[in-house]
Amino acid sequence: MSQLLNNFIDQVQNNPLHSLEQWEEDLLNCYPDADTIVKKGKTTVEYRNYETPKRDTVKEFYRLNHMNQTYDFVLQKEEEFSKFDKAEMPVWEAVKFLNQLVDDSDPDTDLDQLQHLLQTSEAIRADGHPDWMILTGFLHDMGKVLCLFGEPQWGTVGDTYPVGCAFSDKIVFFELFKENPDYNNPKYNTKYGVYQPHCGFRNVHMSWGHDEYFYRIMKPYLPEPALYIFRYHSFYPQHRENAYEHLMDEHDKEMFKWVKLFNPYDLYSKNPNPPKWQELRPYYEDLVAKYLPSTLKF
Repeated sequence: MSQLLNNFIDQVQNNPLHSLEQWEEDLLNCYPDADTIVKKGKTTVEYRNYETPKRDTVKEFYRLNHMNQTYDFVLQKEEEFSKFDKAEMPVWEAVKFLNQLVDDSDPDTDLDQLQHLLQTSEAIRADGHPDWMILTGFLHDMGKVLCLFGEPQWGTVGDTYPVGCAFSDKIVFFELFKENPDYNNPKYNTKYGVYQPHCGFRNVHMSWGHDEYFYRIMKPYLPEPALYIFRYHSFYPQHRENAYEHLMDEHDKEMFKWVKLFNPYDLYSKNPNPPKWQELRPYYEDLVAKYLPSTLKF
């Protein structure tokens, strides 16, 4: 595992963000929520409030993301990581790694990733949702273990979107797609590109990152609504802007109700009072054991 951690350290030092999740700070500015959802005594406008200079690195992150997330790149990553031959470890080993990722630039919390996952899952639990959804909240960012395998930030986090068709102008920093080879490729730059109207997202290739990766790992184990949450929880151009309805089928529309239900728990559950992990651990150990094998192949 030490070599994998060295890979993580090396790739972070050569990426634009100060921390792996700095891109998330820009979400509410780019996708303002019209609702007045209140979580933990805050309105949505009080979250993701940060100093302007931080946006420079977020924009550089998206420049790299938008330049490199081509259709061919995504197909190559899907093939490479669907072999699940990078590592085999218990969920708790992956949690231990994520626990080293503290979002130093997040203005809402200075807690580590485990606390973010717990706050998300505990908020879901408090509202009485099914236990598979609680587990989904606990695991939703687990795909960030991509960093263990030397993947760059722009191929790990960031809002996601379809490739193989025209990039929507609802995507953050849309103008930066002009550096993407697919932008001027007539095979990929039309409304439908390589797809058919209302073909369903199951037939659409999404930009590569932790969402797509962990969705593929979880396919054998969790119900379909959980898989939609894993795969599309960063798909803000759709669940905030409805930019790709022309590719959705009726089944997608039904499943996206779960994605939209999950999103506020992910964004607005942060709280300065961390959950007490030692008290909660037996519950989550039992929950993981109920749905998942003793080790996962990554």
